[in-house]
Formats: sequence, structure tokens, C-alpha cells
Amino acid sequence: MVDVLRRRFGLLGRNISYSFSKGYFTEKFNNEVFLGNTYENFDIAEISHFEGLLKNNPDLTGLNVTIPYKEQIIPFLDKLSKKAALIGAVNTIKFTKKGKLKGYNTDYYGFKKSLKPLLEPHHKKALILGTGGASKGVAFALDELGILYTFVSREAKENIIDYDLINATTFDNFQIIINCTPVGTSPNIEACPNIPYEFFTDKHIAYDLIYNPEETQFLKNAKANGATIKNGYDMLIFQAEKAWKIWNK
Repeated sequence: MVDVLRRRFGLLGRNISYSFSKGYFTEKFNNEVFLGNTYENFDIAEISHFEGLLKNNPDLTGLNVTIPYKEQIIPFLDKLSKKAALIGAVNTIKFTKKGKLKGYNTDYYGFKKSLKPLLEPHHKKALILGTGGASKGVAFALDELGILYTFVSREAKENIIDYDLINATTFDNFQIIINCTPVGTSPNIEACPNIPYEFFTDKHIAYDLIYNPEETQFLKNAKANGATIKNGYDMLIFQAEKAWKIWNK
């Protein structure tokens, strides 16, 4: 049965011309089964412009949310799913039949599903590089997987260490290193988080949420020392399909 309803979806973010989501959903909607669905980028300079966006686009059905608005969007929503509320970050918005906005987090689902096949019994603890909205979904997934974690930031705070504290002992204790920062994203492909890569081994997993380039400098450095590496592409596909199910349920 062909869907002939006109439904508009999109991505909310800043500087998102590179977006995975627009390309992914546009290609998906090229299939005649999804006739009438469109997907576009909504690039706004600051979150306060969101209300104007809603006013000018009253026919929206659903949105994805990306950097830097996964946390900032929450006050503009009418309701959160239980998991989005626990995580404290939203990357999917559903426009309900009553015109309400409900926030969900599908990042944690995408990350969990893409990491799980790599896990072995010795992978017990993870370092999360970065403390933004994406890192919150990652932490929630690790909780569900029973993996302990510590956040790393440029400044040490309660329950957060700084990069200067990472050494050989850290790598002995943490077998999964996850880059949740934008460092290394195209076009700045030679950049990478400031950690001692020489301590990676074949017992480690290096996971980068970045998918462009396919193999970041972070992943190259880890791979050179024997680590299993994974980029964020599969995570994006899994979270996008989960968002699609939410919009259609």
C-alpha cells in the first residue's frame, strides 16, 4: 500500500550541512513505499529560534536533534519518554496528534546495538571522552550493558577526570575508550583527543561516534596499537531506524 500522505521530517542543529540524517532519510523516501515523506535540515544559530521554526512550519511530523541542541531542546518540549528523562538528552521529537512535542533518545539504543557485538568478558570498564548530550546516551547504554564508566573532560569536576590524568594505569583499568567529542570530524581530520595512544592494546576497543571521516585519527592511532576500532556509522543507522519507528507508532 502506497503512503500518499504528505509528511515533513527534519534535522534540528547548527552547521549541519554535512548531515547524515538528511541523506539517509532522503534516500529512504526515494522508495515509492514512502511517497509523500520529505526530510530537510533546520539549521538554527541558537535554540531560541526553535519557536519561530515551529510557527513557520506547522505541518512538521517529526524531528531529529543534533549538536549542540540535544540538551537545550528539552525546555521546549511538552513531554519526555522515560528513558529520555533519565538520560537528560533528546535526539528525536515526535509531534503528537494533539499537537504536543514529545522527546525521545534513540542515541543510546544505536550505540548499545553497535557496541554489543564487539564485547568480550574482559571489557568491564569504559572511558567516555566528552560530557555533551551524546555522551549521556552512551553512558545510559553502558549502564544497561553493566559496564562501569568514567567521563573525561578538559576540566576535572565531580565524577569527571581531566585528560592529564590518563596514563598506562588508566588503560590497564579501562578497556573501552569512546570518543563523544567532535574532535577529528571532517574537515579537521588530523585532530584527535589528547590521550596517550601508545597504551592501547589488542584488549581494547576504541569507539568513535564520528563517522566522517570513516577512520578518524583517534581510530587510526588506536588501530596502530592493536585495538579493535568502530566508528559511529552503524550507531547512526540504528538510531535513525528507531526514530522512524517512533514517528510511525
